[in-house]
Amino acid sequence: MDKAFDNKEKSPRIIMVTGGQRSGKSVFAENMALDKSSHPTYLATARVFDEEMRRRVKIHQDRRSTRWRNIEAPLSIEGLKFSPNEIVLVDCLTLWATNWLFEKNENTDEAFSALKRQIDLLKESGVIFIIVTNEIGLGGVSPNALQRKFADLQGMINQYVSSIADEVYMMVSGIPVKIKG
Repeated sequence: MDKAFDNKEKSPRIIMVTGGQRSGKSVFAENMALDKSSHPTYLATARVFDEEMRRRVKIHQDRRSTRWRNIEAPLSIEGLKFSPNEIVLVDCLTLWATNWLFEKNENTDEAFSALKRQIDLLKESGVIFIIVTNEIGLGGVSPNALQRKFADLQGMINQYVSSIADEVYMMVSGIPVKIKG
């Protein structure tokens, strides 16, 4: 039986893990998922376009054991079936946002609406989900218009997820700092 079902206290339904690149977000989130379930689900959002990205994905895959149910969903999760109280780790919101931004021809409002719908579908499904995202808005304003659009989209979706999250953690140099919940 999963630990989430044995726990008498109410488990958080939505947990957000944010931080900078290579701050330890994924490892922290994976360990959290494994603490909550003996067989969590990994919802991978990456699209692999080159060898460098293939290596990054492989690092994540190699860390996970056969205990994980793996689903690749770079865009829509409509049609996916989840069990009530299933633990789903979404890694990562940043890549998901990138996919939707290009799917919607760089229209940030349409990309935000589509991505928000995916988050709402997860929320409505009854799963407990841990969502990994990047905090990209700390480095100043880019001179590149597409990068500014993406930073705006990422900021909007991060704010939305954190507003509905029960717990939010920010990873700083491998150290989780609880900022909500």
